[in-house]
Amino acid sequence: MRLFIFLSIATAGLGFAGAQDPQSNEDSPSLRISVNVELVALPVTVRDAKGRPVVDLRERDFEVYENGVRQSVRVFRHEDIPVTVGLVIDHSGSMRPKLSQTIDAARTFVHASNPEDEMFVVNFNERVQVGLPSQVRFTNRFDQLEPAILRAPAAGQTALYDAVFDALTQVGTGAREKRALIVISDGGDNASAHTLTDVLKLAARSTAAVYTIGIFDSDDPDRNPDILRRLAHATGGEAFFPQSDAIVATCDYIAHDMRSQYLVGYVPTPTAQHAGYRSIRVTARAAGKGKLSVRTRTGYFAAVNSGIVKNRPSR
Repeated sequence: MRLFIFLSIATAGLGFAGAQDPQSNEDSPSLRISVNVELVALPVTVRDAKGRPVVDLRERDFEVYENGVRQSVRVFRHEDIPVTVGLVIDHSGSMRPKLSQTIDAARTFVHASNPEDEMFVVNFNERVQVGLPSQVRFTNRFDQLEPAILRAPAAGQTALYDAVFDALTQVGTGAREKRALIVISDGGDNASAHTLTDVLKLAARSTAAVYTIGIFDSDDPDRNPDILRRLAHATGGEAFFPQSDAIVATCDYIAHDMRSQYLVGYVPTPTAQHAGYRSIRVTARAAGKGKLSVRTRTGYFAAVNSGIVKNRPSR
């Protein structure tokens, strides 16, 4: 069984021949069973009342609800799983004095990440540009990521929505089981063809958690922290608004957050299966742990019904 997070795992057509005379006409009907099974796999972060990661929970400590219906956990893992990560870097004019800290933050993230992570860069001002050379789709080498970030000039307006939309599309082509974006921006947008609604719809169909790092001054007219919070909350990521001297520490925190997550998977019950948006809630509790906070994505879009077994004659 192959795992696709939030997507159909397999649609298998299995031919079963009945007890037939070997001389039977080849046009005789046989039974074909088509099975479409959807496994929803969630990266889950758990923290205690002091904000510290809780890394010793067991499967029985979790409860998962989809559209308010309790689900049975089918997959439970807690290990350092490699991630496909997109670094989405704002290169608008207001970000020019902050690029050096951004480079330092990216370096810290790479060094604190799983060595098997694969990364790419999307730069944006009023235009969106892929940072790595065309022959290099992903890398985990900082000596390739640094020039990729510096390729774009820091000037012009801000097409944040277009950049996140393109990055969500690219991260979906990655080979790793977990996927994430790190968006460094002031949150403003004044140049995109896509809307925030477009981005949120695509994010709900994506497997990627979006971590946002808002960098702006209090009097910055382009700042929009609410947008950064919405992107993070909807996808199970987290929004940060550090001072400029804390950007490096923030990226280090994100890298360790990704590496300490649980992977919790379930197949939706028949009563929960339908096309459209499905809400998700995960809770955790364990003796002696006090109140635990759980962070994961709030839901996802299912394109078609799943878990349906169809029997039909075939020739």
